[in-house]
Amino acid sequence: MNEVLLCSKRDGVMVVTMNRPQAYNALNLSLTQALIEAFQTAADDPGVRAVVLTGSGPAFCAGGDMKEARDRVAAGAMPLFRELTKFLHRLVPDIRLLPKPVIAAVNGPAAGAGFSLAMACDLRVMSASGWFKQAYTSIGLCPDGGWSLTVPAAIGPARAAQLIFLDEQVSAQTALEWGLVTRIVPQEQVVDEASAIAGRLADGPQASFAEAKRLLNASAYPSLESHLELERQALMRCAGTPDFAEGVAAFVEKRSPRFGRAGTGETRT
Repeated sequence: MNEVLLCSKRDGVMVVTMNRPQAYNALNLSLTQALIEAFQTAADDPGVRAVVLTGSGPAFCAGGDMKEARDRVAAGAMPLFRELTKFLHRLVPDIRLLPKPVIAAVNGPAAGAGFSLAMACDLRVMSASGWFKQAYTSIGLCPDGGWSLTVPAAIGPARAAQLIFLDEQVSAQTALEWGLVTRIVPQEQVVDEASAIAGRLADGPQASFAEAKRLLNASAYPSLESHLELERQALMRCAGTPDFAEGVAAFVEKRSPRFGRAGTGETRT
C-alpha cells in the first residue's frame, strides 16, 4: 500500500489511516487513489467485515490539497480538479456501496472534502477537540464529494444552507447535537472507540447489515451518482473563476480573500 495510506486488519476490522500528517491529510491524487484501492481491498476480502477510516497526526482530513492547487492555478487548475474529483467521486460511492459498515474516526479537524469523506461513512466517532467546516465557499468553490447531498440529509436544508453561506465551524458538541456524529470521546480514544464499534459490527449479521445499508442508500441517497456529477460540473465552473484563484491564494497566504464583485470590478477592502 502506498505510504500516504496505512492499512491494518485485525479480527475482521480493517483500519485505513490517511498518512499525510504534514499536510493535515489533505487529499491529493496519490492519497485519493490509495483510498480507492484500500476500499476495493475491503470489498474483495471476505475477512474484512467492518472498516475504520481515520487520519494520522492532529487532523482527520483538511480537504483538497490547496497548496498543490495554488501551484497549479497559474497553469490552469482545471486539469487538477478534473482528476481529483474523478477519483473522489468514485471513492464516495465505493464507501456508500460497500456492503460492510464504515466508521469514520474523526480524530481532529475535517474540512471541505474531509467533511464530505466523513459524511460518506455510516457512523462517525469524533474527538472532543475535533470540528467540521464546509470550507469550499470560503475559497470560491462549491461542495463536492457528495457534501450537498449527505449533509442536508443529516441536518436538514436550513442548517446546511447556514454552513454553505456562513461557513461556520461546527464543534464536536454541536456536531453531536445536530446528529452529524454518533459519539464524542477524548482524542486519544477516537480510533480505539471506532475500532470497538467496528469490532462489534464485525461480529454481527453481515447479510443483514449489507441489505439494511442498501435500503438506507435507496432512501437517503437515491440519486448519489447523478448528484456527484452535478457537483463535479459545478466545481469545474467555480475552479475557472478569478474568485477561486484569489480564494486559494488567500488560503495559502493565510489572509482574508478579496473577492471581486461580478460586473463591477469592485473588490472588498
